[in-house]
Amino acid sequence: MNPLRARGFTLIEVLVALVVFAVMAGLAYGGLNAVARTRNELAAREDAFRGLMRIVGMLDRDLREAVARPVLDVNGKPLPGLIGTAGTIEFTRLGFANPQAEPRANLERVLYELDDKNLKRGRYTVLDRAPSTLPQLTALRGEVTEFRLRYLDGNNRWSEVWPSLLATDPNQPPRAIEWRIVTPDYGEITQVIELVSPWPQSGALQGGPSGGPAQTPTPGPVPPVKLPPPPGGSS
Repeated sequence: MNPLRARGFTLIEVLVALVVFAVMAGLAYGGLNAVARTRNELAAREDAFRGLMRIVGMLDRDLREAVARPVLDVNGKPLPGLIGTAGTIEFTRLGFANPQAEPRANLERVLYELDDKNLKRGRYTVLDRAPSTLPQLTALRGEVTEFRLRYLDGNNRWSEVWPSLLATDPNQPPRAIEWRIVTPDYGEITQVIELVSPWPQSGALQGGPSGGPAQTPTPGPVPPVKLPPPPGGSS
């Protein structure tokens, strides 16, 4: 027998090599799968956080543009420019864009409410409502465990209802509004929004839902004030 004759792999060696390769491939796939799963989870959390910040910005922007413009309900009875409870709020706001100069006001009636853990924003197509007028609701975010509101009057008293029972003018907006949103993933987000000084009544009432374009009223000067902190941070 020639000792220099070439030798091949035995069947056992081939099987051992295949097993080692399979184990290494499985470990590599598991690592790549974990990296991809982590990346997808981070992307989902980033999207959720971005959506939450969009909601916070929308709520703040709407509240800062609140105006004391009363409206008529479906029965023709007047509603204050801002009405609210501990869990819902409805108000008239400025800034309803009208790029095509349509014959309507630049005011809009909006509402926020929590419905079965879904935070929703509604808007009315008109200010003074007809019997068939309903708000157009948009779901902003699900899995919201709490949405709470409080209102600060001119005497620095917090209330969970507006107009306050002690209010002399029901159409007078609160001095500030505290809102709190609680979610399972990001916990509690709380902010106090100071409203602008009362708008001139004549300017706030310019332009109805069927009238001509309204002129944006000009607020008076707002003196610097210091808001009192919410007592204990709880209701």
